[in-house]
Amino acid sequence: MKRILIIDDEPEICESIKMILEYENYDVEYYTIPSEGLSKLSDEAFDAILLDIQMPGMNGFEILNSIKEKSLEANVIMISAFSSLENAVKATKLGAFDFVEKPIDRDKLLISVRNAVEKTNLLKENKKLKSVLTSDEEIIGSSKELDLIMQTVARVAKTEARVLITGENGTGKELIARALHKQSSRADKDLIEVNCAAIPNELIESELFGHEKGSFTGAVNKRIGKFEQANGGTLFLDEIGDMSLHAQAKVLRAIEEGKIERVGGGKKIDVDVRIIAATNKVLKEEISSNTFREDLFHRLNVIPIHIPPLRERKDDIPLLVSHFGTMICNKNKFAPVTFQESAVDLLKGMKWTGNIRELKNFVERVVIMIPKTDISEKDLYSLLPTSENKIDNIIDVSNSFQEFKEKSERVFILKQLELNSWNISKTAEILDIQRSHLYSKMKKYNIEKGQN
Repeated sequence: MKRILIIDDEPEICESIKMILEYENYDVEYYTIPSEGLSKLSDEAFDAILLDIQMPGMNGFEILNSIKEKSLEANVIMISAFSSLENAVKATKLGAFDFVEKPIDRDKLLISVRNAVEKTNLLKENKKLKSVLTSDEEIIGSSKELDLIMQTVARVAKTEARVLITGENGTGKELIARALHKQSSRADKDLIEVNCAAIPNELIESELFGHEKGSFTGAVNKRIGKFEQANGGTLFLDEIGDMSLHAQAKVLRAIEEGKIERVGGGKKIDVDVRIIAATNKVLKEEISSNTFREDLFHRLNVIPIHIPPLRERKDDIPLLVSHFGTMICNKNKFAPVTFQESAVDLLKGMKWTGNIRELKNFVERVVIMIPKTDISEKDLYSLLPTSENKIDNIIDVSNSFQEFKEKSERVFILKQLELNSWNISKTAEILDIQRSHLYSKMKKYNIEKGQN
């Protein structure tokens, strides 16, 4: 039920509005003392507020100012018996949603309240969506490697220096680019992202620099390119190593001159952009094989930032697992989950060739597929990609040769039991050990039917 608050010093007006709104299934409260109504707003959330202008002690404009200063989400409808264009204009400038005259017209009141409530709901949903996106873009970790990267970001962000971010796929290069932009003096302008690998070579120039109408077949309208869109802000050229040599030459010229020219156009257009580039390729090798321009590399590589793969900063994994687990539970409205220390240790030992992206996908798989709130190491085994990966991972998580032997023996016995449909006698015979010995091993390694 949607909640409405009325602040008006006339009790009969409050009762009249309350009756109208409650008939339409709104939950309504009112206060005839402005300070009490304002105090209620500080403690509880409402979907719309009906606020009288002329009141003793504190007028409606003062309360409206206080509501906006506190950034309360509810929309405010001003009501007044003293109708004037001046009051309506002032209310609008102060952020009021609507203005209703006394005596109250029932239909106008209901329409205004309904629209205010709908807008409040949209604002709440938008805020919730932004919260989800922000949490998905948050840079999580406590390793010394990540700490050094973030120190560099903080130092470089305020400058106009071009930055080249390198690292394997899934390491979070785009997150570092967004962090650079958010901490820069251009943060109030747009960050325009271009995935150079996703755009065909014949379209990359039009995408970056735009084109004039009729400049080529299919150019039915003028197009504004990414450089112009990013004017005053930041242009993020992701996967720059996949850009064609011809497009590289034009990007180099745009950087050197601070001007671009649309495809099919003859006019130079001034652009002021801060360029951040990223690639998963080793550009010096690409230069040696003549697939990347050395002069462009030196233009882009003013500040190099290399993001090491997740397997080289395993101290970040516990925080990432916790963060992804919480985020995925919130997104799907699941009960919160925790990962036992042994489960996290197993994840720390995995190679994660897909880096953070792969870890996030795996945590999501676990949270959705394991109907438990306390995730153990044993739970994870059933969702690991392949048996071969399990054996590789055992090497990584083992701290001694004895531990490696025990972990390897566990996986080997489990695999043999699976191959023999958990027939204990047959498995013991194949392993050339007594059934009692096999049972002892199963108890020691906590092996139960149904594991993978």
